[in-house]
Amino acid sequence: MTTPPRVRRTTPIAGPVVLDDLSKQIIEQLQSDGRMSYAAIGKAVGLSEAAVRQRVQRLQDAGVMQIVAVTDPLTLGFPRQAMIGVNCEGDLESVADELSAIEEIDYVVLTAGSFDVIVEVVCEGDGHLLEILSKIRAIPAVRATESFVYLKLRKQTYSWGTR
Repeated sequence: MTTPPRVRRTTPIAGPVVLDDLSKQIIEQLQSDGRMSYAAIGKAVGLSEAAVRQRVQRLQDAGVMQIVAVTDPLTLGFPRQAMIGVNCEGDLESVADELSAIEEIDYVVLTAGSFDVIVEVVCEGDGHLLEILSKIRAIPAVRATESFVYLKLRKQTYSWGTR
């Protein structure tokens, strides 16, 4: 099976970007339809197609947004999803880097609270989840894991930062 390339997200170093109302409106249009043309967005927000194109490019260059296709794992043969809490010792950044290198892990965050790191995985089944857990547990600094298997997804949105 060929795996598509993963989108890598990191926290911006320069701090938060302040968006004006027009940029927020452009983002909202793209959140509702990522294939919307620049001309249609311009009509909706009161800008020219060229102005929308420039703003979208600046937002992408600044790391504010990405335009990606969001798939439904169930329809693609990935019926098992899980969040995995990881307790570790030593340098958390290096553990997070090692976890990020595992192809099946889609999401890695350093946290405060019960876990040092939380990862999210999308799997072909329980056997595949077990293989991923074995990879995680093989990292020397990992002390324990706790898996939270998804039974049913009720809500998933991508509308942060525009309200």
